[in-house]
Amino acid sequence: MLVAFLTFVAVFLLIASLGILLFQQDAAKNRMEEAIEPTQRRGLRERLKNTRSLLHTFVVFFESVLPRSQAEMEQIQQKLARAGYRGESALNAFYSAKVIVPLALALLALVSGVGAMNPFFVYAVALGLGFLAPNMWLDWRIKRRQKRIRRSLADVLDLLVVCIEAGQSMDQATARTTEELRRSCPEMCDELGLMLLEQRAGRPRSETWKNLAERTGEESLRNLASMIVQSEQLGTSIARMLRVQADTLRTQRVQQLEEQAARTSVKLVFPLVLFIFPALFLVTLGPAVLQMLDSFQALTNQ
Repeated sequence: MLVAFLTFVAVFLLIASLGILLFQQDAAKNRMEEAIEPTQRRGLRERLKNTRSLLHTFVVFFESVLPRSQAEMEQIQQKLARAGYRGESALNAFYSAKVIVPLALALLALVSGVGAMNPFFVYAVALGLGFLAPNMWLDWRIKRRQKRIRRSLADVLDLLVVCIEAGQSMDQATARTTEELRRSCPEMCDELGLMLLEQRAGRPRSETWKNLAERTGEESLRNLASMIVQSEQLGTSIARMLRVQADTLRTQRVQQLEEQAARTSVKLVFPLVLFIFPALFLVTLGPAVLQMLDSFQALTNQ
């Protein structure tokens, strides 16, 4: 059992390292280039380029195994964009993971000896779970990123209100907010930066806000985009609307926390019944049961 656990950890770390190298290689390269001397940057760039080409060859070999349709590829691409991965390599890495992970789990079952117990069941579970694991991981990443965007949206709106009331336009306020909150709210600022690029390319502001809501899949951003479009059409104050929206988001956050706190008493019932009450009964009734057993044994001996 210990060997199986250690093998599983090693395979998991190998797959995680491959994903980090594929998805975050540019950021790692920039940090490494800032930390070393300028004379060493050329050699580092060449080594990273060779590593990237090797990983690309490894990924392409596996990602071409699974058949896929254009509609499915567009759906997965949209999910990857909502998770924060917009590069073409992310789609290739996702499909290659759907082949590598099942094979890794099957190999883990073979090496650990678990597959010898019930080969058909164990290998079927390993292949099925490995095939579904990338989808579950992607859904988890999407929910995590949406949660971060939802938490940071109120702060972004507050800074937008301050910038607009200071005399800046909506586009200038968005650009300044993106610059100021890039470290504290990286996900939201990343989406705002992409929205600004769309506006500079000539798209209307209302369309870019709708695209922002569609990319993230966050309901609060959809409501915000609708309110901004209505504010532009009716000519109402955008700053007042943003302030009201920020207050509404904070009120909703407080209500969600109160709802979660109210659910705590219900969730505590199951551990109380399963763990605490049996131990309590054992402590309180255990001595009485032992004494009764001793009494019955004494009566039978007589």
